[in-house]
Amino acid sequence: MSQSVADRAPRTSARKSSGDRRNVRGEATRQLILAAAERLFAEHGISAVPLRDIGIEAGQKNHAAVQYHFGDREGVVKALMEFRGAESESVRTDIVTGLMAGGTVPVVADVVGAFVRPLAVHLGPDNHYLAFLSLLITEQGGYEGLGGDVHTGASVISLRALLGRLVPDVPEEVLDERWIVTLTSAVHALARYQAAQLRRAQRAKLDVLIVDLIAYLSAGLVAPLVTGDPRVAITD
Repeated sequence: MSQSVADRAPRTSARKSSGDRRNVRGEATRQLILAAAERLFAEHGISAVPLRDIGIEAGQKNHAAVQYHFGDREGVVKALMEFRGAESESVRTDIVTGLMAGGTVPVVADVVGAFVRPLAVHLGPDNHYLAFLSLLITEQGGYEGLGGDVHTGASVISLRALLGRLVPDVPEEVLDERWIVTLTSAVHALARYQAAQLRRAQRAKLDVLIVDLIAYLSAGLVAPLVTGDPRVAITD
């Protein structure tokens, strides 16, 4: 005797419910692994941490759990940057939208601030993203070594384009180099601020340090050009 649709529906719903539970457990495991990887990477460096240690730190009995969820070390790093980067990218996108649509003309400090301030959302005591990112930049040979929009975000590309319009007297090749130095220096400085906070070795308030960092980096972007630099076109 064949079953009706109504007879089959509860069984289908049960299968769906079971699948949802597995998905929730899988996502929870992924988050545990990412949190463990961030801590270990920040403490020891990205290349120095075995994937098995990440799984153990995340409380996984299966030694292949990290590979199952992320494939390899690069997969863990990419997922971590997508997860954490999305937090600051959301804040930065709102700031960039305000700069583009605002009634006043932005200045260089606004552009730098739009990059620096969203990174500050990662300065919480249980957030190790800045230390991780600082080490990743060092291991990859600079911010540009990270490559891809997944790391920098579309808003950072928009900021670079806006910067070019604000300082047309600085040749593009020079400005590209200064912008990379700005991004790199901001990450390293904020990571250092956070480490000093944890050691209670920082006298200045964080908001003061961030304002000073923005002023310092902004000055570097518009610094006088060096005489004899082949990137600087000679004009009559």
